[in-house]
Amino acid sequence: MDLKDVKDTVINADSIDVMNSLPENSVDVIFADPPYNMQLGETLLRPDNSVVNGVNEEWDSFESLTAYDEYTQKWLAAARRILKEDGSIWVIGSYHNIFRVGYILQNLGFWILNDVVWNKTNPMPNFKGTRFTNAHETMIWAVKNPKAKYTFNYEAMKALNDDTQMRSIWEIPICTGKERLKNDNGEKLHPTQKPEALLYRVLLASTKVGDVVLDPFFGTGTTGAVAKKMGRHFIGIERDASYVEGAKKRIEHIEPMSVEAAEYTVKKKMPRIPFGSVLEYGMLQPGDMLSDAKGKHFAIIRSDGSVKGSECEGSIHQVGAAAQNAAACNGWEYWYFKDKNSGSMICIDELRKQIRNKVYGDL
Repeated sequence: MDLKDVKDTVINADSIDVMNSLPENSVDVIFADPPYNMQLGETLLRPDNSVVNGVNEEWDSFESLTAYDEYTQKWLAAARRILKEDGSIWVIGSYHNIFRVGYILQNLGFWILNDVVWNKTNPMPNFKGTRFTNAHETMIWAVKNPKAKYTFNYEAMKALNDDTQMRSIWEIPICTGKERLKNDNGEKLHPTQKPEALLYRVLLASTKVGDVVLDPFFGTGTTGAVAKKMGRHFIGIERDASYVEGAKKRIEHIEPMSVEAAEYTVKKKMPRIPFGSVLEYGMLQPGDMLSDAKGKHFAIIRSDGSVKGSECEGSIHQVGAAAQNAAACNGWEYWYFKDKNSGSMICIDELRKQIRNKVYGDL
């Protein structure tokens, strides 16, 4: 099966069969929301005796844990074959299945990058009061091998989180209201439809514009809807025809964001500038004194670009780390010098920026 023939389509078929027919190393990212094998036995009732519409569909039923493990091994092996060497896979699950999935992932040679907790801000209560309210699901993010050069848009995720590093616990509500797809009877079309906010974060973190994202358990098409909106391609595989119909209608109404809007924060890899260049350009002189921002620690510049402090001698990074009794230090940001004209303290990183502009132009 040629990838270009199935991009941006929903395939009504078995996911293992379809993945086995696709070219090897052909998709950038896989997001999988497989059956959880919840093994719900008796009917669950609310305090008012109304029935809770849980997950009791045939596709979530397996005769044994062994059968579930065999199925999981087959679809994960098929997914691994079509995933690019530098691609990544996300698998979401609950306590019913995620530990088994993780075990099989590792057995197949996947390298786990993170487990991300989706903390539901509006979870379904535990009506019986016999357990803690199950308020989260877990996503495993993995690659094919430890040396994979996978996509991680760190700066974009930091910007999304108000300029703070994004952590592995995501506070996102479950899918409700107008976002929830309904059938002709006004009932929810799919029992475990994921919120678009969750997929938005997944795709922003681990894909680039134009990447191909495959979802082998497409359901009502959340992955495809968000991928189309964000300028990514999708391949959806779903064996339930009613879900396929709902997903197609949903995605048809999605308007992709503009090219400008789809851009995200990317940190430029700046050319390396050695501290000795500051001396070569005459910006500072051997014998000049550096200090930290508070004027607590000092170091003298030597002719070879190394510095000598009270604790040790070496590079601006080594001496800065020793001054703070720290494992590491960015000396460019730690050390300051006194400007001879204004008398003010200036971070030496300003000198590095000036040298970069001199050598490489305005970066």
